[in-house]
Amino acid sequence: MEKLKGALVVGFLHLFALLPWRAVQAVGAAIGWLMWKLPNSSREVVRINLGKCFPELDAVERERLVGRSLQDIGRTLTESACAWIWPAQKSIALVREVEGLDVLKDALASGKGVVGITSHLGNWEVLNHFYCAQCKPIVFYRPPKLKAVDELLRKQRAQLGNRVAPSTKEGILSVIKEVRKGGTVGIPADPEPSLSAGVFVPFLGTEALTSKFVSGMLSGGKACGVFLHALRLPDGSGFKVIFEAAPEDMYSTDTATAVAAMSKVVERYVRTYPSQYMWSMKRFKKRPPGEAKWY
Repeated sequence: MEKLKGALVVGFLHLFALLPWRAVQAVGAAIGWLMWKLPNSSREVVRINLGKCFPELDAVERERLVGRSLQDIGRTLTESACAWIWPAQKSIALVREVEGLDVLKDALASGKGVVGITSHLGNWEVLNHFYCAQCKPIVFYRPPKLKAVDELLRKQRAQLGNRVAPSTKEGILSVIKEVRKGGTVGIPADPEPSLSAGVFVPFLGTEALTSKFVSGMLSGGKACGVFLHALRLPDGSGFKVIFEAAPEDMYSTDTATAVAAMSKVVERYVRTYPSQYMWSMKRFKKRPPGEAKWY
């Protein structure tokens, strides 16, 4: 049964990838609109997250942001389906603007390992292809449950000679080793870790359990940190990729200081492009002692 499910999903992705780009965007927006208008758990998670993180918005403004966010989540899903099937260069061609590429080039020329830091903002699948066209990183990812889909993503995400590492003990070790020997990696900063692997730091007006993984690799300047995001352009024609050097505090040997600095950068991007964040993710599932659960 699992093989059949996997084959059906992969087959659907191949068919979907035949659509023209504007149709891909329209279908994604329509999926998001339905998620907004019809009762479902994703909509409720988005409402909870936005209610906690943007208390300054009135009820009408916040519900509009819920709608925009779900439509952008729908677009991310359909865009990613294409990025999983298309040749990498076709996805890269959708990058219309690039800001801060010299930041990445300087980091690569430093002789140190480079940690590319992103988040669930914009489209990380398109970003993956663009980043891998600039260097040959090991890209950290969470394997999907269906084996056929996992095999597809492993292949598609490594089209440009890079490697992928699942979020397992072996994958974590391979990423650490790559950085120590002066290589490059790509890591999402915002998946909620286990309690032992994270620390609570401020994020969008609340306390969020945030991974110590990146700070451990950068501690004391052992590697260079570079933030990277692919943000959707307002006209829907493609994306703007932004690179930014990690702030000095992220190299602190004090873990809480370094993690808080990383969280602050991600927060700035999310506040600038609020609808493009994956608000359906249960980012705040674990709460500090004594605080009630959100979900």
